[in-house]
Amino acid sequence: MLTKIYGSAVFGIEATTITVEVNIDKGIGYHLVGLPDNAVRESSYRISAALSNNGYKLPGKKITINMAPADLRKEGASYDLTLAMGILAASGQICSAPFDEYLIMGELSLDGSLQPIKGALPIAIKAKEEGFQHFILPKENAKEAAIVEGLNVLGAESILEVIAHFSGEQEITPTVVNIQTEFYKNIDFPEFDFADVKGQESIKRCMEIAAAGGHNIILIGPPGAGKTMLAKRLPSILPPMTLQEALETTKIHSVVGKTENNGLLYERPFRSPHHTISDVALVGGGQYPQPGEISLAHNGVLFLDELPEFKRTVLEVMRQPLEDREVTISRAKFTVTYPSSFMLVASMNPSPSGFFQDSNNPLASSPQEMQRYLSKISGPLLDRIDIHIEVTPVPFEKLSDERKGESSVDIRKRVSLAREIQSLRFKKFGNIHYNAQMNVKQIREYCQLSNDGKQLIKNAMEKLNLSARAYDRILKVSRTIADLEGSIDILPNHISEAIQYRSLDREGWFL
Repeated sequence: MLTKIYGSAVFGIEATTITVEVNIDKGIGYHLVGLPDNAVRESSYRISAALSNNGYKLPGKKITINMAPADLRKEGASYDLTLAMGILAASGQICSAPFDEYLIMGELSLDGSLQPIKGALPIAIKAKEEGFQHFILPKENAKEAAIVEGLNVLGAESILEVIAHFSGEQEITPTVVNIQTEFYKNIDFPEFDFADVKGQESIKRCMEIAAAGGHNIILIGPPGAGKTMLAKRLPSILPPMTLQEALETTKIHSVVGKTENNGLLYERPFRSPHHTISDVALVGGGQYPQPGEISLAHNGVLFLDELPEFKRTVLEVMRQPLEDREVTISRAKFTVTYPSSFMLVASMNPSPSGFFQDSNNPLASSPQEMQRYLSKISGPLLDRIDIHIEVTPVPFEKLSDERKGESSVDIRKRVSLAREIQSLRFKKFGNIHYNAQMNVKQIREYCQLSNDGKQLIKNAMEKLNLSARAYDRILKVSRTIADLEGSIDILPNHISEAIQYRSLDREGWFL
């Protein structure tokens, strides 16, 4: 008897429907074809034990299973439930059901319970697109898949619940998620708040500008000056994610099985990899490509602490994703593209000792030592960072001040207003939402300068020997500063402030 049942495979962050054909005939043997990997081939042992422990059995006949399309590699144990239900239906142990309306996925334990799978959200989106009415999967993934409206998501804890559902004994209760409630929950109660930061008003101003325009920023200062503390609070002043951004971000995290609370990600991600990370782990890849840290930080913040301690090869592979906001990984038989539109926040000490040049400090480094240390970061990478800012230690008077600083919620209001201005400006462009995403054409259109402004930036370029990319970055930051002030035009004071944030372009800035 031949039975068809449906599952799904995830490549990149998109899913492809897999048709599982199960045929049981005279003879003996278990034949699984359709380019399965080792985990899929081993499914026969898990299925056999799970069925045996729940009062069913693997038929002692010739079982042939084809997973179509046959030229697409099938990976992981998430096909266990799909294969098991196909075998039960083909052998007549359960009644024939309208399997063409169902997409079924789940990993089986030997006792028949279901283990969570990866990629539940992209699979659910594809199931909805292809007209499936029901999606059966492990209960732990049900909340994540239920984000997709118009699809009946059925979360089961064991194979017995699935069998009972198809036999009509006890239907599985659909999982329903109120997206609006989940999305806006805890949005105004950040874990890290700028109100906790003492002093550092100029740095807070830089962080506000960076957040308002989505600009990359690097903080340079001695140990204990507050670089990491400030960086961790940056997500708290970023505008709340739109529902579309939340879905995009959740899809990426779903593929690697890192969704929080198994539902929609409503907070912008903050990723802080250790400096021993490999280039593959940072940008993504592997024999069967997976998203890297830069994709997991999509629509959020990637924080690289102690930037010179990262291997140079690791940092250099970020060049193209920083420009294109996506990373393409190619293999012999296929290519996958992962989105990577993130804010880069980096921090570093000014020298090996950690201190600026200071004749009164015995630990201070010489100018030569500082220059050698800073040269570990390549010029092309620094060119792609819009804002360079020095962080100096906070004096005792400010540290001991009991008054709280401005809260993240108040700063976020100004940032959100600036982002709204940018959204209206770029509404005719589908892939541009804030100033940092502008290309050369948009910079020329939206960052026009007065004669005084042109002369100011000309003098800065000649004196600081700035590159063409640095020129564009200054214009983008100037546009953001003007947006924060509600100014239609970019004024000379906006340009001068933006030039001030290019510290590392100035020779001898640390003297």
